Amino acid sequence: MEGFKKYITFAPAKNKIMNGLYTILLLVLSNIFMTLAWYGHLKLQQTGVSSNWPLIGVIAFSWAIAFFEYCCQVPANRIGFVDNGGPFNLVQLKVIQECVSLIVFAIIANILFQGQGLHWNHFAAFCCLIAAVYFVFMK
Repeated sequence: MEGFKKYITFAPAKNKIMNGLYTILLLVLSNIFMTLAWYGHLKLQQTGVSSNWPLIGVIAFSWAIAFFEYCCQVPANRIGFVDNGGPFNLVQLKVIQECVSLIVFAIIANILFQGQGLHWNHFAAFCCLIAAVYFVFMK
């Protein structure tokens, strides 16, 4: 049991800047998995791979991908949270997560679903999110 303990203990870096970078990197990875779990099955259906799958099969496929999202998301929140030595409070973590989520979504959607382009109102919404990040970090 002692050997297993090293896999379940949590030891963030001593440097808050590094914890912030690790957090953002893990959030990016997490959101890649999340976007693929939420929307990847639609691309598989378009290409005919999963068009005959029952709904429960599609759900199981998405959950299998979402497992890896959680494997990145949970450590990101733990490493980044101020009470664990990270630089971000709870609200900051959430706003960063939402920004990263939409950026990753926009990139993956452009790659997988090329016929559905981004329009000016989408960019305006992204600018509002960037403004939200600015405001949430104001003292």
